[in-house]
Amino acid sequence: MSQYSPQGFSALPQGVKWLLIANVLMYVATYALERLGYFEITNMLCLWPVNTPYFRVWQPFTYMFMHAGFGHIFFNMFALWMFGYMIENYWGTVRFLVYYLVCGLGAAVTHIAMSLLFNMPVAPTVGASGAVYGILLAFGMMFPNERIYLYFLMPIKAKWFVIGYALIELYEGFFRADNVAHFAHLGGMLFGLILILLWRRRNRRYDDDNNPYRIY
Repeated sequence: MSQYSPQGFSALPQGVKWLLIANVLMYVATYALERLGYFEITNMLCLWPVNTPYFRVWQPFTYMFMHAGFGHIFFNMFALWMFGYMIENYWGTVRFLVYYLVCGLGAAVTHIAMSLLFNMPVAPTVGASGAVYGILLAFGMMFPNERIYLYFLMPIKAKWFVIGYALIELYEGFFRADNVAHFAHLGGMLFGLILILLWRRRNRRYDDDNNPYRIY
């Protein structure tokens, strides 16, 4: 948890607010449909491996708005609320939403690639975690010395927090067999890093082209 936090839902910037609403509405809708026995909708929207007959081209987008249970969506949305509002206020709504979606799609691509490479068991994937891990990476890069209170008690700088989480995901992806898509988390961070570096490079070029003074 960061030492800074938004004052409430009404104080959130538009992008974070829209994402929270979209995720919650999707969770409520799919939960209600499943209680009525309509599991086909969930199967069509979650991310299936590309080598199965269940895969559809829209799933790398729709899966990031699906969640497996209340705890799953709660912690993802809590992290989006906690870190996303500072990133959006820093970047603006359009860039923030582009970044979020790129991280989510990148997480799907990474998960699919690693599933094929390591012949992982066939199972659907859901959750905004890949995009949220990308937001976490952005927070660590934009505000590296911001203090985050781990378990609300232990202060740690954001840059070390992000590095630690990345190392944990890397270890668990290779050495822990569970139902968590660890490589999707890493993929969200990787694509987020690439996008941030591309933006920084473009900004440096813009500054150079518009700087009338050349230093030799």
